[in-house]
Amino acid sequence: MAARPAGAAPGRAGSAHVDDQPRPGRWLALSVLVLAVLLVGVDATVLGLATPFLSEDLRPSGTQLLWIGDIYSFVIAGLLVSMGSLGDRIGRKKLLLVGAVAFGALSVLAAYASSPAMMIAARALQGVAGATLMPSTLALIRNLFHDPKERSLAIGIWGAMASAGTAVGPVLGGFLLGHFWWGSVFLINLPVMLLLVAVGAKVIPESRNPDPGPWDVPSVLLSLVGIVGVVYAVKEAAVHGLRWDIGPAAVIGLLALVLFVRRQLTLDSPLLNMKLFHHRGFSGAVLADLLTILGMSGLVFFLSQFLQMVQMRSPLDAGLVELPAAIGAVGAGLAAGWVARRLSVRLVVAGGLAVVGLSLAACTAMHGDTGTAALCGILFAVGVGAGFAFTVTADVILSSVPKEEAGAASAVSETAYELGAALGIALLGSIVTSIYQGFTAPAGVPGPAVDAARASLGGAVDTAGRLPADQGAGLLKAAQDAFVSAVDTAAAISAVVLLGAAVAAWFLLRGQELGDSAAPAPAAEAEAAPVAGTGSAAGGSSVRR
Repeated sequence: MAARPAGAAPGRAGSAHVDDQPRPGRWLALSVLVLAVLLVGVDATVLGLATPFLSEDLRPSGTQLLWIGDIYSFVIAGLLVSMGSLGDRIGRKKLLLVGAVAFGALSVLAAYASSPAMMIAARALQGVAGATLMPSTLALIRNLFHDPKERSLAIGIWGAMASAGTAVGPVLGGFLLGHFWWGSVFLINLPVMLLLVAVGAKVIPESRNPDPGPWDVPSVLLSLVGIVGVVYAVKEAAVHGLRWDIGPAAVIGLLALVLFVRRQLTLDSPLLNMKLFHHRGFSGAVLADLLTILGMSGLVFFLSQFLQMVQMRSPLDAGLVELPAAIGAVGAGLAAGWVARRLSVRLVVAGGLAVVGLSLAACTAMHGDTGTAALCGILFAVGVGAGFAFTVTADVILSSVPKEEAGAASAVSETAYELGAALGIALLGSIVTSIYQGFTAPAGVPGPAVDAARASLGGAVDTAGRLPADQGAGLLKAAQDAFVSAVDTAAAISAVVLLGAAVAAWFLLRGQELGDSAAPAPAAEAEAAPVAGTGSAAGGSSVRR
């Protein structure tokens, strides 16, 4: 099971009362926890900016480029629950810090990758490290903040920092790409990692389950094989059709997932407590997250390529165009809890998703001459809608379960997010690739040049520069037009998915309110060690929203 925050020790006199008291230093601990979210957010966005440069240098095929983009999500989605369970056993703080060090080291490996295969391997290993980071953050927030209003604010800050990562990443990455080689964008993870480890070692409270049961290796393998097998089958079928390996991969993946669920239902200490899904609010929030990120991620993955290789913007300019999305998400995330308490949970979530869906529908009119103001307006609306929806669903997920189950709930939430991202890039990315590769090249362009251009848009830009001016311009224009058409199609599909998610959230979150809606679990864990430091200097007084 994923990391569960510590509660009061069973049988300890007055433990329930102590557990309800504000934890000293919780705001300082939160400031360190959100660094892990910032680390992952920055890394995800700079990859998109670096993709055009990476494509021209490493020359990956279209399929390799997709694997570079989605292998991280595949691995992290398959390992989140397992790594959360490992944190229960060795300590969540320890796992968080070890994961941060590993993530930084693997960022160096990605920065100096010399081939597509090496980059794919580096991203896969980063997925392993990333899976150690994410389950800890929300679970520890649930444990640190017992007051529902304080917790809503903490989750809003958590979400705002994730959005800040997406804002800082493109701008900083664009600056680095304008002055250094593409690998430099991965090295910006290092200072964040160093700060997280240095400060986190002193201020984050350690907690672990004193009686977690064995770490079930068969369950770990089943979850990994199941998720990767299913996503691989979907991606390959979308790109290459029904090849001989698609059926076996899908069957193996589905069988592994079925066996995983059955095994969790029979284990005394499962990696994932399937009873969490009995709560309608929990299930509705998880489903909304999965569908939302599925609809958004594929389009977002190709946005940087559109800005840089269709509109021919500089990396820094492209990052600034994307900045309004993060600004909107930060503002909405901080206000989401307050708004949801005054309106309703389902109105804020469904309304936010509808705004995102309508904004993505507007993207279907996007073309090479679309102005900066229009792009910024659309992206700002996407950020506002997503900021409201994601922050409130995270709060619903945590408040729907007892503190003792917060780790499992966090792991499910993050798994849905990562799986949705992987599926979105695989499905929508495959659609974009399939449409793009069908473009008709101008007459007279050599066959090898056409093949190189059809492999990826980056290949088209590079190849066009090697041809005579007239041939190169014609080939590049044909490739750009095909890419825009493909992205418009993906935007239309994304809009339908988001509007469907809004409808689902409206019905599934009916009557849901923010605040603790689950009874405490029968057995609590040992109380976490106090945060290093004195008193409540880091913000110990209650925050009322």
